[in-house]
Amino acid sequence: MAESVAARIAATGTANALELRGVSRMFGALAALTDISMTVAPGERRAVLGSNGAGKTTLFNCITGDFPPSSGSIRLFGEDVTAFPPQERIRRGLRRTYQISLLFTGLSVLDNVYLACRGVSRGRFSMLRPPRNDALLASAEDLVEAVHLTPQRGTLVANLAYGQQRQLEIALALAGAPRFVLFDEPAAGLSPTERRELIEILTGLPEHMGYMIIEHDMDVALRVAEKVTMMHNGRIFKEGLPQEIEEDEEVQELYLGGGHGGH
Repeated sequence: MAESVAARIAATGTANALELRGVSRMFGALAALTDISMTVAPGERRAVLGSNGAGKTTLFNCITGDFPPSSGSIRLFGEDVTAFPPQERIRRGLRRTYQISLLFTGLSVLDNVYLACRGVSRGRFSMLRPPRNDALLASAEDLVEAVHLTPQRGTLVANLAYGQQRQLEIALALAGAPRFVLFDEPAAGLSPTERRELIEILTGLPEHMGYMIIEHDMDVALRVAEKVTMMHNGRIFKEGLPQEIEEDEEVQELYLGGGHGGH
């Protein structure tokens, strides 16, 4: 008995962070995803590139459970989560950011992060004011620092610059020490300076924390990923190392139209 438990724990430790097998998603007669198979190792940073309509956001929605796949299976750290609702996947360490902001603009930066930490903790329904030595408050402070917003910790979110709001969204996704995070176009609308800051934040995350990033901006994606999956018309078109993808002639022709980066 003890041996089987130990074997199961060992298997979980070596399981892939994410495994998709033959995932397809139909919307009526339209195939948004077709036969997607992908493996992401624990701690791996993966970029998913592709033009609009390539199926990138639908892929994220299938992984999170917002739009379960029409066929195929999804495993998270060795566990089949294909039929699990989003909340169950969150409990197992999955987080995501959204293209549309979900911030509380009338609260401070720290309050937003604290509420996110509270939301994924066991005592989330307690209405008591947190004590000064509250562990969740300490976690929130650490997350604010991790996304370079300590100087703005008391600032109302409504008064933040756009790029700072995107940084805050990353902090919210990191609440509760997730094991795998999905970043949905975090560089969209950022200035070159803000993009550099974003790259610093993402590359500075703990090594054990894997993530997948959907990005329009190829420069950002290639700087923060160890491996790149290129999508086209709901299918995987190419996979490889950042340098291989960047130098691939078919990728350049399809995605860049001879140019580079941008939208």
